[in-house]
Amino acid sequence: MAKKRPKKRFISIILLLFCMLAPLVAWLGFSKRGFINLYKMDLERQKYIDRIQALRKENQEIMDEIRRLKEDPSYVERVAREELGLIKDNEVIFRFRNLPQVTENTEKKPQEGGRNNAGKQ
Repeated sequence: MAKKRPKKRFISIILLLFCMLAPLVAWLGFSKRGFINLYKMDLERQKYIDRIQALRKENQEIMDEIRRLKEDPSYVERVAREELGLIKDNEVIFRFRNLPQVTENTEKKPQEGGRNNAGKQ
């Protein structure tokens, strides 16, 4: 009988510890400041960091373009020609509409509706 008592006491201590630790573990995992919410917040933080890096890169590109517009007259001229359609004095621009584009496929088209002439005699 003496052997059964320590085993029963050990089981009751384990059960008591489990009943005390289970709510604590659940609270640490699932509460508003728990590990799962902490993980979600870390993912969101990483997204914001990536967005900030992208915005910094974009900002740097814009700053470079502003610098070029202030310092480089040939760049200003190119932008004015491309984006605003400006021209110099005594310059004429020809604009053609609906021109077929020449590609490798259009140059190699077979004659007579797609048939190969090599097979005919």
